[in-house]
Amino acid sequence: MNLMKDKVLVITGGSSGIGAATAKLAAEQGAQVVIGARNEQQLQKAATANPERISYQVTDVTNQDSVKALIQFAITKFGKVDILYNNAGIMPQGLLRKNKADSWQKMLNINVMGVLNGIAAVLPSMKEQGHGLIMATDSVAGHVLYQGSAVYNGTKFAVRAIMEGLRQEEHANNIKTGIISPGAVETNLLSTVGDDDIKKAVENANQQKNGALSAEDVAQSAVFMMNQPENVDINEILVRPTGQNV
Repeated sequence: MNLMKDKVLVITGGSSGIGAATAKLAAEQGAQVVIGARNEQQLQKAATANPERISYQVTDVTNQDSVKALIQFAITKFGKVDILYNNAGIMPQGLLRKNKADSWQKMLNINVMGVLNGIAAVLPSMKEQGHGLIMATDSVAGHVLYQGSAVYNGTKFAVRAIMEGLRQEEHANNIKTGIISPGAVETNLLSTVGDDDIKKAVENANQQKNGALSAEDVAQSAVFMMNQPENVDINEILVRPTGQNV
């Protein structure tokens, strides 16, 4: 079953990792994809995977006007947005007593407000057209807690709550919702950890047998969620590498 043909998909955090892999896979299945992120050079590179079906616009998910402009770009170019995948995120780590207030605020701005800005930007057009799917990348960290990650865990628990609230509010308008909750993934998200000891521990765990997923593994789950008939709403996919114990 391939229902992706000619769907219009917008992905934030689309310049690398899970976002870029999802854009590539969805485009291969016939979707028109618009990716947004802050780094224009990386966006250009990601778009080369399928230049006929992947467009891009520089976007800052912490700025609601910037996200609105991304959605409007897709609507102007293709006439609609069928799916919004709020994928942008960062993962600074550290014990609370280290008081990394700047990192906390940055996480809240990107991981939480970024999702809310996406929802606010796309809801009006989806309600008008009478259908849509809004997704977000959550995390296993939105389901379990562990030391050194309290604020990151908090942002991901918040995304779960926001997306469930969105489902309850908008299901009667035929707007579907879903979150993808990956475990350990080999992407440049690790570069945002910020704590050398925690980063080394995560890297060591990822290097164990079946210790990490690839971005393409997660993209398969994301596109599976997208590729469902109108009457099927898969609200969550939790996907771990086989070797992960958390």
